[in-house]
Amino acid sequence: MAKIIGLTGGIATGKSTVAGFFKDANIPVIETDQIAKSVLAKGSDVFQRVVEHFGDAILLSEGTINRKALGEIIFQDEDARAWLNAQVHPEVRSIARTQADLLKKEGHALIVVDVPLLFEAKFDKDVDETLVISVPKEIQLERLMTRDHISKAYAMKKIQSQMPLKEKRKKATYVIDNRGSILHTKKQFNEILSTIQGA
Repeated sequence: MAKIIGLTGGIATGKSTVAGFFKDANIPVIETDQIAKSVLAKGSDVFQRVVEHFGDAILLSEGTINRKALGEIIFQDEDARAWLNAQVHPEVRSIARTQADLLKKEGHALIVVDVPLLFEAKFDKDVDETLVISVPKEIQLERLMTRDHISKAYAMKKIQSQMPLKEKRKKATYVIDNRGSILHTKKQFNEILSTIQGA
């Protein structure tokens, strides 16, 4: 019986690094961010609804969605964020389930679903166990400002749009503390992977 692990964390906590560790171990990773991009692709039903709702100001010159412009709207406006999530999340969830079913049929014993808003979107109901990548808030803030070249105020808004990491840690089956070196993170990953595969 295949086991599905939900991989999550906070913005800029290093989730992609750990997703890479799973891939290096030949464990398939379903990336819901990539699915969301396809759901919002030009011409899709969700694309049409989003453009009608937010207007042409969120479009790039070639007619695709400017994710940066859309992000600036939804991180400042909770209602706008809730509306967008209600359009995108059901589609993403459906596609992720289909991909997981295909991977199960291919005989994979372990499948990872990388979901930034795993708990917020109630996606944890679709997985068997959860792995949260966590760092202290001050490190998260610093990394996000550096990565996205944004102000402290905007970085805080992005962080606050998600469930607090301490809440995610409480809900998680496993937690990786990613404040240290990549070797320290990899050591924790290997220990958790052994537990998951041995269980």
